[in-house]
Amino acid sequence: MQLFYHPELQEKDTQVIFPKDESKHIAKVLRKKEGDVLEVTNGKGFLFTVELIQTGNQALAKVLEVKTEESAPYYLHMAVAPTKMNDRFEWFLEKATEIGVHEITPIICDHSERKVVKLNRFERVLQSAMKQSLHFRIPKLNEPLTFSEFLSAHTEGDRFIAHCEDDKERYLLKNSIKPKSKSVMLIGPEGDFSSEEIEKALEQNWQPVSLGDSRLRTETAAIVACHTFALANQE
Repeated sequence: MQLFYHPELQEKDTQVIFPKDESKHIAKVLRKKEGDVLEVTNGKGFLFTVELIQTGNQALAKVLEVKTEESAPYYLHMAVAPTKMNDRFEWFLEKATEIGVHEITPIICDHSERKVVKLNRFERVLQSAMKQSLHFRIPKLNEPLTFSEFLSAHTEGDRFIAHCEDDKERYLLKNSIKPKSKSVMLIGPEGDFSSEEIEKALEQNWQPVSLGDSRLRTETAAIVACHTFALANQE
């Protein structure tokens, strides 16, 4: 299946008007013609089967069928420090979307080497990963927050912070997850969270966790966390 993305499409719509760039791709690159059937998602859990009734500069299709994707039994919000190299953070976004994540917030920490984030590029990565993996829900991407801002804004659900300080008590993440629950996971930058940040999180009752014995890069740690949550929620 080749999946198209149309965020404005609503469940009750009977027709789809594709934007110019997508229309050009449909007609010129894919060489689709009137009568061809396409699969389209709005990124909100709906899959639309549509039939092209017009191609060219403005592709138009009629909706034949609408299906919904079953919601995941858990909700995972990943708060991850942007990596020094953009492509490594984009790799995390891509793989996390494939594995399963519901919300992502870039967090700026004491040791962060990258403090400026371009969300437009990240949104395109998420869209591409959603289509490639044939998911019908796109993760919510939030504006960047500082570490302190994020702690102040998030008090609901199970809250975990993964850090590498061996002199502080930590628990294995895989043994700490409650299946079918809402969770927030903090992953720090290269150089880890500062001692002050870790103490602040612990004072606010964030659970300190380890992802295993290996010392992982930021993007690898984030992917391991996503996969651990996914495994813990398999029926």
